[in-house]
Amino acid sequence: MNLKLWLETGESFDGVSFGAEVKTTSMLGELVFNTGMTGYQEILSDPSYCDQIVVMTFPLIGQYGVNKDDFESMVPALKGFVVREACETPSNWRSEYTLPQLLKEFGVPGIQGLDTRLLTKKIRSRGSMRALFANPSVSKEEVMALLKEPLPKDQIPRVSTRHSIHFPGEGKRVVLMDFGYKKNILRSLLRRGCDVVVVPWDSSAASIMKFKPDGVMLSNGPGDPKDVLPTLPVIRALQEAVPMMAICMGHQLFALANGADTAKMKFGHRGSNHPVKDLKNGRTYMTSQNHGYAVTLESIGASPLELTQVNLNDGTCEGLAHKSLPAFSVQYHPEAYPGPEDTQWLFDAFIQSMK
Repeated sequence: MNLKLWLETGESFDGVSFGAEVKTTSMLGELVFNTGMTGYQEILSDPSYCDQIVVMTFPLIGQYGVNKDDFESMVPALKGFVVREACETPSNWRSEYTLPQLLKEFGVPGIQGLDTRLLTKKIRSRGSMRALFANPSVSKEEVMALLKEPLPKDQIPRVSTRHSIHFPGEGKRVVLMDFGYKKNILRSLLRRGCDVVVVPWDSSAASIMKFKPDGVMLSNGPGDPKDVLPTLPVIRALQEAVPMMAICMGHQLFALANGADTAKMKFGHRGSNHPVKDLKNGRTYMTSQNHGYAVTLESIGASPLELTQVNLNDGTCEGLAHKSLPAFSVQYHPEAYPGPEDTQWLFDAFIQSMK
């Protein structure tokens, strides 16, 4: 079935539907691009893509199929998927079903057959923008009216767990605050023997401390960190009580809780090939990234935080550490999946801080 991708600029791209059926128009989403050559399954299931339409810059997607073992969440939260060509005959012994089958099962629309490189250039030029899918019969006037609607701001409450969940282990107890955590963060802790309790994003400091944690981890998640400001006093109380590590959204909230500031990036960092330099050991790591906001460098100086890592592509903040407390954060994803595992050692550093 023919399908159109409409941008808030009034431009449209013609393609072919390969995912869930779009009866008239799909729901509004933020159009972003990812530069990863592989890892499409983890990208589709990453809660941090909630309410976003993801454009894959690599031209062929779906070639090794899909399996449920590699999901980063139970249900995809993204609004749509855009590829140059979707492979319908994957070749991999672990494949359980195809990419089109995955999208149809979870109600995610997809479009193929358009120029994704041109679309990426438009996003880089204008920045992330609102977009939606529509059938060719839908008028431009109707589509443009929908594209003027604001994007929702409740992504974290929608993707976070509603109840605390215990994953037993014999090592240090870690409370993982769930802002939309990826399963490989949990796997990375469990592989190191940690006893993990996952709690909702809006848990109080008192309720968290009742679990008697040896450390607290702030997870990744979607949206603007300033949409969940009530969690900042909780973070301040917890960092005074136990060691803390924060990832992606958690990194931004950690910064806000300590007086630094965040700002929306033009088109963000999304991919598995971003070079990051550690200012303490001088080493450069390749990292997996997915974020549209960043901690502003000029705001760090007045805070009790120090800059520990920077992005070598654009100089943005990639790591922070508290000057007097055992608490640190990184903007990228040390748990990888997809992407390089260069920075898995950060989990070991976190466990060492709890000892």
